[in-house]
Amino acid sequence: MQLKTLLGLTAILLLFCCALPAAASDYTLEIFGNANEDDTINMQDVTYTELIILEYRDETELADAKYDSKINMQDVTQIELIILGNEKELTILDSADRTVTVNKPLERTVVLSYAVAEAIKIVKADEEIVGVSSDITIRTTFFPELSELPSVGVDDNPDVEKILELNPDIVCTGRLQSMGNDLEAKLPDTIAVTCWDTGRVDMMQNNVMILGYLLDKRDEAEQFCSFYQDYINEMIGERLSEISESDRQRVYLEHLGDYMAFTVGSSGHELCLAAGGINIAADLPDIPEKPIVKVDQEWLIEENPDVIVKMVYCSNSGNCGYCEDDPHGMKTLREDLMSRSGWAGMTAVTTDRVYMIDRDLFGSTANFVSITYVAKWLYPDLFEDLDPEAFHQEYLTEYQRLDYDLSEHGVFVYPPLEEV
Repeated sequence: MQLKTLLGLTAILLLFCCALPAAASDYTLEIFGNANEDDTINMQDVTYTELIILEYRDETELADAKYDSKINMQDVTQIELIILGNEKELTILDSADRTVTVNKPLERTVVLSYAVAEAIKIVKADEEIVGVSSDITIRTTFFPELSELPSVGVDDNPDVEKILELNPDIVCTGRLQSMGNDLEAKLPDTIAVTCWDTGRVDMMQNNVMILGYLLDKRDEAEQFCSFYQDYINEMIGERLSEISESDRQRVYLEHLGDYMAFTVGSSGHELCLAAGGINIAADLPDIPEKPIVKVDQEWLIEENPDVIVKMVYCSNSGNCGYCEDDPHGMKTLREDLMSRSGWAGMTAVTTDRVYMIDRDLFGSTANFVSITYVAKWLYPDLFEDLDPEAFHQEYLTEYQRLDYDLSEHGVFVYPPLEEV
């Protein structure tokens, strides 16, 4: 009887929609149940799964909503539950390509990455956080409430016993697969371990939306993703389409360490592309699981980039960030960078196009602010009217709910735009 009903329903559906392609979007929502692999889970996924069962459509990986290596009516039921927000479990692909099944609802979260905590604040689920890593506790200005929570130690080597004492439903770590697998082996099955890379442009919306589904904050996640996508596409992308490949600026982006360059798969590389630049280190061999590579001084001098952008870690160094109002420290760091041996004749140095930027803007959900700064540095005439500080302020006020006035506080880039 169930099969007969299904056949009748599907026959009617086929009359109206012979094909149900995924809607055009910039990303795929990597949740099992997203059968047509677009950016959301809705009734189209129910229909698509029914068509797979009837062999009118090829199977997709994410159609296996129950994640049991079978696609049947149980998957249809699971998708319907997800749509209603009544699912008891949700299976996702995390940022380390790990398949993780999470029991719901989630009421207690431990966060081992300041960038993930920032994303959780975006979807307004920070009240469920019960423990944090030390990189969050030191960011007292940005995380006034979260920094007061119990610390479970450093983000890449947390104290497992302290995590267990907090009895979380889920632990959110950084991206590296080894970190997630190591923690998973030490924690009971009742605690889900997920890896996130919320600083990467290509992963941003997918990550925020998955958090929205997991934490029952879909509306909040959708609001931010709409803001983010419109900003990247309309404010930046449409203008950059006017620039030919031959006119693109060649950029060297340096990580925290000296001569450590961002390659393909890194937040720096994706930020560079989004700002319209050509990353000169893009295709260099990288460290396994960490797309950053040590480059030779001679190689860099020979490449002679048009622009140099250096990431700086400032959270507790007194050089920059939310806790610093004096740009002197950032200025000194820039002077030291430009005075490196052999750099005097480089184009970026002779044209004074060397820039410093705070890591907390570079590798977090605020990366769209960094994209605006870099786009203005690369193409000042094209982006003359854009104000990165105004967008940064909107982000802090609307999405981080932070009482912080950028006109009075903070040092995030050097030189400041008014001196460029």
